[in-house]
Formats: sequence, structure tokens, C-alpha cells
Amino acid sequence: MDRQKGIAFCGLACALCSEAATCVGCRDEGCADREWCTNLKCCRSRHLNGCWECAEFPCSGTMLDKVRIRAFAAFARSYGVEALLDCLERNEQAGMIYHHPGKLTGDYDTAETEAGIMELILHGKTSMGGNR
Repeated sequence: MDRQKGIAFCGLACALCSEAATCVGCRDEGCADREWCTNLKCCRSRHLNGCWECAEFPCSGTMLDKVRIRAFAAFARSYGVEALLDCLERNEQAGMIYHHPGKLTGDYDTAETEAGIMELILHGKTSMGGNR
């Protein structure tokens, strides 16, 4: 985990992303999608650290339409970004996978609801009844 990359404006965990080893994260202009990313542009225009700080959270027509991303942002809203990073780091050390090799899905995608994903963040795989 690369905590320096942190959490993207939308809630994606840049700190755990395996998609681009050379990417420095969206906060440091590293994301290839920064030109079209509605969440990044909106947060910057409103001087927000992330969507979770917005009075209109969660909005639609953005990355927040994806349940995992919305759940990560909701977790940051409820518990804070550092708590989110702490949980993700603990879960990674316990064997949870953010992205399976060659995919943009992982263990956090096994839960189908925002509440289920937040439970996974808080308690790891044990909240899903063991290793899945």
C-alpha cells in the first residue's frame, strides 16, 4: 500500500491501485483520466478534499454511481480518510485484495450493497463469513 497516493476525490483507493505502477494518483495529476473526471473537477472547483465533504453527497452521473466507490467515499465521510486508509492497510495485510491481477475488481466487490462494503472495510473478510 502506498499511503502517499491516498484516496481519490471520488473515493477510489489510489493507495491500493495496481492499475498503473507509475501513477502518482489523481491528487498529484497522475491519473490518466483527469481530463474527463467529473469528481476531480467538481471537488477542485468547490475546494473539497473529496466528494465525501460535499453537502450534495452522493450525487449521480459520476464515479459515485458505482457502489464500491460510493461506499468508500461514504466511509471517508463517516469515519475520515485516515481511518479508511488504516482499515484498507489492515485488510491488505490480512490478505484482502483491492484489484485481482489484470482486473479492476477485488474482494471489496464481493459485497453487493454499500452497507456490505462498509462492513468489509471495517472488519475485513471475517464480516463475510470467512475467506471468500
